[in-house]
Amino acid sequence: MRMYDLIEKKKLGQELTTEEIRFMIDGFTDGSIPDYQMSAMTMAICFQGMSKRETVDLTLAMRDSGDVLDLSKISGIKVDKHSTGGVGDKTSLALTPIVAALGVPVAKMSGRGLGHTGGTIDKLECFPGFSTEISEETFIRNVNEIGIAIAGQTANLAPADKKLYALRDVTATVDQMALIASSIMSKKLASGSDAIVLDVKTGNGAFMKKYEDSVALAEAMVSIGTMAGKKTAAVITDMDQPLGFAVGNSLEVIEAIETLQGKGPKDFKQVVFALGSVMLEFAGRAKNREEAVSLMQSVIDNGAALKKLAEFVTAQGGDASYVYDTSLFPKASFSQGIVAEKDGYVHRILAEEVGIACMTLGGGRETKESKIDLSVGIVLQKKNTDAVKKGEVLAVIYGNDKEKMTAAAEKVLRAYEISSEIIEKQPVVREYIFE
Repeated sequence: MRMYDLIEKKKLGQELTTEEIRFMIDGFTDGSIPDYQMSAMTMAICFQGMSKRETVDLTLAMRDSGDVLDLSKISGIKVDKHSTGGVGDKTSLALTPIVAALGVPVAKMSGRGLGHTGGTIDKLECFPGFSTEISEETFIRNVNEIGIAIAGQTANLAPADKKLYALRDVTATVDQMALIASSIMSKKLASGSDAIVLDVKTGNGAFMKKYEDSVALAEAMVSIGTMAGKKTAAVITDMDQPLGFAVGNSLEVIEAIETLQGKGPKDFKQVVFALGSVMLEFAGRAKNREEAVSLMQSVIDNGAALKKLAEFVTAQGGDASYVYDTSLFPKASFSQGIVAEKDGYVHRILAEEVGIACMTLGGGRETKESKIDLSVGIVLQKKNTDAVKKGEVLAVIYGNDKEKMTAAAEKVLRAYEISSEIIEKQPVVREYIFE
């Protein structure tokens, strides 16, 4: 078998066999197939596409290129959740304690933030001492004993995907649906859960800006998961503005804790409950969405979800006193209100611009080596469809460097689009997608 022949075959629009795809991924991973041949293949895929079967085979080959976690020692149906990334997306911090408090084990691999989207691990490290670098034995024990563990992705989890993504990033072959779907799902399938719930963002702050593209990606990933033998579903959620009010690590953690106390933003709670209801149904804990929502509200009302968060933080070395006293979290030295320049209604908030503003303050990474300032961020005062008066505060910036705050303020002001007429409000939960 020669890579040259496979490139030619795909260039002509023909399907690659399961064996050919595995040969290609194995060879690229071990270095016997060079970058220039793989980049030719990815470009051919961009022009010719891949069938459902090819996409599943590609995903499984990348999954099997490294470690595949064995979670069989964890009792119960294990349901994983993945977000395609957004601004103000602190969903895992509230969702996982709620689900775990209802007896559904959460064994989750998470990543750090890069660019304008935040990472779950960075947010969790706002708790002093918290570590996601835990052994597999501790990971499994924590899930069995308290129902929840979140660890950083191991270096050998789907290494083919890591290598292939780096190549796609520099050869203009990132935005191809089969390649995107297989990249995400190879890591999810390697993480070992029994079922997968996907939070696919749509809108100006999402990876997929167009709604139809978000649906297509969701359908592709659900198809892959189902064909790979996992219960899989996706929820399309809005990212035409930041989720909730807080953007920035410690600010988002506080907002997630407030949600577990029953005081969180309505749109954030809707996303948490939408994802959680599917997780509970998959795990057999709830018969339908209505029962799931009732159960989730009950563990918020009786304090069980907040207690579960504290147990989880303690189990991974963190200081759980912060869960019960959010004033302990680090605070920025300065704050600045961003005011409206005219009367009107908030037409939309460019979420990506707000995320970049947070990164400008030091709250995100431009490179993997960047050090994050956990205390900085932005708290929105006005959101889509809200009425505003000239001079009224739209958002408050929190920072430790006045020069950076000035630059961030310009971005936040630019992110707010004010119109003279009120627009129809889009639902935050747009669609549920099952196979």
